[in-house]
Formats: sequence, C-alpha cells, structure tokens
Amino acid sequence: MTDSIRIVNLETFGNHGVFPEENVLGQKFILSAELFVETREAGKTDDLTKSIHYGEVALEIDRFMRETTFKLIERVAEDLAEHLLLTFPLMNGIKLEIKKPWAPIGLPLDYASVQIERKWHTAYIALGSNIGNTEEYITEAIKQLGELKTSKVVQVSELIRTKPYGGVEQGDFLNGVLELKTLLTPTELLDELHKIEQSAGRERLVHWGPRTLDLDILLYDKEVVATPDLKIPHVDMQNRDFVLTPLAEIAPYAWHPLLNKSILQLQQELLAKN
Repeated sequence: MTDSIRIVNLETFGNHGVFPEENVLGQKFILSAELFVETREAGKTDDLTKSIHYGEVALEIDRFMRETTFKLIERVAEDLAEHLLLTFPLMNGIKLEIKKPWAPIGLPLDYASVQIERKWHTAYIALGSNIGNTEEYITEAIKQLGELKTSKVVQVSELIRTKPYGGVEQGDFLNGVLELKTLLTPTELLDELHKIEQSAGRERLVHWGPRTLDLDILLYDKEVVATPDLKIPHVDMQNRDFVLTPLAEIAPYAWHPLLNKSILQLQQELLAKN
C-alpha cells in the first residue's frame, strides 16, 4: 500500500521557456503533484506534523515557479521535484506534472506537459582502504558523502581490519559499510564515489590491488544494474566476509535481489563454509 496526497491543477506563473519573450513576459503554468507519504500516523492522531502540509507545498511550488527561470520544462520539473524532496523531510517521493497551456507552437492545444516521478533511494556503500592513514581516508569519505546535496548518510558500521581479497600481496584493509539515502541514480552515485576516491589520490593500477580509498555500491534499493561500468548487486559480495559482516551489522534484512536472500542469510552461509 502506498499513501499519497494530491495537489491537482495548481495555477501559477513563471518565466520559463526557450524563447526570450517567454523569459521576459512569462506565462501561466498548471501543476499537479502526488506526494508519497505515510499517512497512517497522522490519520490515527489527527496531528498535522505527522504528515505533509499540502498548503505549504502549494505555496512552495508557486514561489519556486516565480523565482526561477529555465528554458525547458523538463529542467523545471527535475529541479522542482528535487527541491520539494529536500524541503519536506516526510516526503518519500513525488509524481509531478507541469502543464504549459500557452505553449507557443502556433497551433490550438489544451497544453503541453512533462510528467516525472522521483523518490528517495537506499544505497549501501562499501568503504575500504589499505594505504596511508586508512581511518582518515574513510572518515573523510563519509564526511563528503554526507555533504552531498542530494544524499544523507543514515548509518555507518564499525570499521574492521581484514586480510586482502583477490590474491594480490598487500597490506591489511580497513573496511566498513554505510547506508545512504539518495536522490541520485546509480550512475550518478557512481560518479560521485569516483570523485571522492580521486580526492583521496586513488589510482586504479592493479585489479584488487592496494588503494587509498575504495568505494563500491553494494545494493541500491532492490534494483539490478548490469552495465560495463557498474554491476549492482556488487559482484561476488556473497563470498566476501569483509562486506557481509559490516553490512549485516547495519542492514541484516537488506535483500539481495539476484540470490533472493537476506544479508544475514548470506553471512550465515559464508560462516558455515569457513
């Protein structure tokens, strides 16, 4: 069951459009939004603080539309959805439609529109380091992830010392896992992880070799991603104690969508093998 609050056909005004006159003269826009929020507690207690004040959301939409200027309504929709998700903490997701009834195409129409759906995602990130001040590298990585505008660090596991994996002779690793709430797509998140690795002087010279900082996406909701640059769930994580131990600490019932088992089950199976 998914609860939601709907705002339908809110009229506002803005200076959005490809043509210069649209940016100067402005025009009417009509917006509809479905706000995904758990309403049960508010419904049981009659307490507005347990839900989203749709009046405040409507006013924030109107303010945003009037105070910003973009060429494309695709950009308006993207930035507005992100802004609302960041502004209202109880909003888990949003379906947003922006209608442009005065679209300058020289033909009669009711409106042109863009509709998108955006939400918060849960990602689990593996942290590793075995060169230099390993704890400092990991601490700084956690800090930088927490400073991302579109992400929030929810919890971090204890850091553990582990033997290297993969057969390359090198020093022991410091490993951990964090839970991240994010608006980023998997590819966008990967890009941010690479930037943080680079800021720590990470060099990709030897596969499974020593590194100042290693950041990997282990899980992203229950999605399966298979591209040349990114595999989710992370390949072979079920055989890596240095991944399963810290992950089971903070998310024992997170689900591996390919193996159809919880992290706790995978950890127990690996312990039984060893």
